[in-house]
Amino acid sequence: MLADLTNNPPPPPSPLRTAVRRVKIYAPLVVLLAVILAVVQLVRPLPEPKLVMTAKSSYTFEGAMPQLPWPTEGQAYMAAAGLGTLGQSGEQKPVPIASVTKSMTAYIILRDHPIKKGEQGAMIDVDKTAETEGKKNNSTDNESTLDTVKEGDKISEYDAIAALMIPSANNIARLLARWDSGSQEAFVKKMNDTAKELGMTNTTYTDPSGLDATTVSTAEDQVKLGLKLVEIETLLDITKKPNWVDPSGKSWRNWNGLTGPSGALGIKTGTTTKAGGNLLFAAQKKIGNTNQLIVGAVLGQHKPSIIDTVLAASKQLMTATQKALDGAIVVKKGQVVGYVDDGLGGRTPVVATADVQAIGWASLKVDVKLADGGGTMPQTAKAGTEVGLLTVGEGASQVKVPVALQSDLASPGIGSKLTRIG
Repeated sequence: MLADLTNNPPPPPSPLRTAVRRVKIYAPLVVLLAVILAVVQLVRPLPEPKLVMTAKSSYTFEGAMPQLPWPTEGQAYMAAAGLGTLGQSGEQKPVPIASVTKSMTAYIILRDHPIKKGEQGAMIDVDKTAETEGKKNNSTDNESTLDTVKEGDKISEYDAIAALMIPSANNIARLLARWDSGSQEAFVKKMNDTAKELGMTNTTYTDPSGLDATTVSTAEDQVKLGLKLVEIETLLDITKKPNWVDPSGKSWRNWNGLTGPSGALGIKTGTTTKAGGNLLFAAQKKIGNTNQLIVGAVLGQHKPSIIDTVLAASKQLMTATQKALDGAIVVKKGQVVGYVDDGLGGRTPVVATADVQAIGWASLKVDVKLADGGGTMPQTAKAGTEVGLLTVGEGASQVKVPVALQSDLASPGIGSKLTRIG
């Protein structure tokens, strides 16, 4: 009987027995793999949270495009910083721009040698050439110069820019060119290189002062430059002055008569017999909390007196543009404008912390954008935490309003972490 017991063959195989045997073999492996996968999912770095916009991405002002009072001769161009172009008149062909040229000279100097607010900038040695050329403001040479500088003097960069932009001193324009680049020729090359960088495709500079009639540009190109100039606070502080007192105590009036009207910021005139009357001008209008900047250029005004003609034409354009500008609330305080996406399916709404006002004119379409403001988005944060910016427009007059979490931003739960893919 014992033999019978020990020599019995194993039960015949069956599907059930095979399945049970496989479960006993593989189940521990599956469990182990599941545990490993769960641990990996839990310790993997979380995806970076991202801001997603749900508000409308643009707003269009009602009404027809405003009709501006364009000059009847020459050419003109009008734009608003960060918003676009209001229009143009005349053929945009290269013409002499006279001392408007000094706007580029000032831009390069202040770009490459910025002056901190309240300071005077670098001290510049006055050379013999600057003193000699300063004496050309006589009936024979008939140049605009600063005639109070002498060789061996020092003039601050701030005062040099003031001499450039207010009495339109040719000798100081050339002095700045030599100080910056070593020679006037090298500086002129820098002027043309900068013009290309700014997209001024119809502009050619041949001297830093504008006395040469071979320096030519268009109203459109000068506005492109002007939109960069209005971003330089130091320059506007100078150009809006009705007069300036030089280091010797002599007072000089600003050739630009558009420094008195409300919101006028000046910039630069340019007048010669060949070029006629020319002006690159800027102004602002306060709308809500925004100082909206506008830039215009009027070139080739030949009706006498040419300076009065160009100032009158420019003032009409300036005031009409200011009048055309208006504001509209496009997002109200507390309105949901988007959400923070945690990358694992979680969405936390964000709201505007103040009314968002768009600036523009009838028929204009402006872009509304949501961005993180350049910071790192937190994984967790309390309700009310500012996590980004809602913006309207671009550049110096851009409207910016912070957005904040409507509720607490919580870290993704275990379930979300375990089930994430990718």
